[in-house]
Amino acid sequence: MSVNLSKGQQISLTKSGGGELTTVRMGLGWQAAKKGFFARLTASEIDLDASALLFAGKEAVDVVFFQHLTSDDGSVRHTGDNRVGGAGQGGDDESIVVDLQRVPVHVDQIVFTVNSFTGQTFEEVENAFCRLVDETNGQELARYTLTGGGSHTAQIMAKVFRSGGGWEMSAIGSPAEGRTFQDLMPAVAPHL
Repeated sequence: MSVNLSKGQQISLTKSGGGELTTVRMGLGWQAAKKGFFARLTASEIDLDASALLFAGKEAVDVVFFQHLTSDDGSVRHTGDNRVGGAGQGGDDESIVVDLQRVPVHVDQIVFTVNSFTGQTFEEVENAFCRLVDETNGQELARYTLTGGGSHTAQIMAKVFRSGGGWEMSAIGSPAEGRTFQDLMPAVAPHL
């Protein structure tokens, strides 16, 4: 059973029958907003990019994005760039798979960001979501829906972080500005 997360809400990443999750997939989906009668004729493609920023404390130690598809240690893997979106409430347009058991012990949080590489604002995006899936069985664990659009070009979506002996997820949902993950680093800092 999936949990619809609100901004700032946290969930523990444990299996419903007990035990820790081993591999999770952070999925991202979106569609270009359709406005007006001629929307289908004038709709432009929107290239949103998902990134995973790996931190040890407040220090960035690695990043996974469309130009660096696998973390240096191999524990985090981007499945590839989607330059047009379209899944919306259906499947994922971009995914990042995290093998929680392989994440190096010094990495204590992984922040997931989304940015509009083509520069459109989220006013031009609809049905955007970020979801966490148990990769071993395909069960959706949590979903965070981007609502309300906005004049920003990026979003600090969520993070997974170590808590006790396991992992938790927090929906952040903080608007930001930038076309790349590098542009977002100052906006990520307050969420560490």
